[in-house]
Amino acid sequence: MGSTGLAASLAFVAGLCGAVQIATQGRLGDRVGSLEALACAVAVGAVLTFVVVLVARRSFDGVREGFAAPKWMLLGGVMSVVIVLSITIAGPHIGIVATTAFLIVGQFGLATAIDRFGWFGFQQLPLGWQRLLGLGLLAVGAALTLKR
Repeated sequence: MGSTGLAASLAFVAGLCGAVQIATQGRLGDRVGSLEALACAVAVGAVLTFVVVLVARRSFDGVREGFAAPKWMLLGGVMSVVIVLSITIAGPHIGIVATTAFLIVGQFGLATAIDRFGWFGFQQLPLGWQRLLGLGLLAVGAALTLKR
């Protein structure tokens, strides 16, 4: 499998994990509270990540370098907290499919702006009518997932 196939496979697995995450975070949030469920998820993720880094790299030098990078590059961690808290609250209220659909609409919408304007050092990509139509249809699809 080439790098493209591996990347696509990892993205697919992430999608599967996301559905499980919404379901389990929602249940945990119902049981202990949304902020407490968020704290549990972040703590488990941090411990697991540090163990994997230590086993794979045998040092935390790369982590230290990450914290020394420009601070805007650490926004991913902040965004992770917002995502996990949001799905913890939304999942039990609107369901896993609707939560996932709205998450994807938001992600695609901002990703389109990032591509269009070249934010964060990415190459600027044109925004054609096809992409806008796709985003509009995606938003309509997400809204339809709210119908019970």
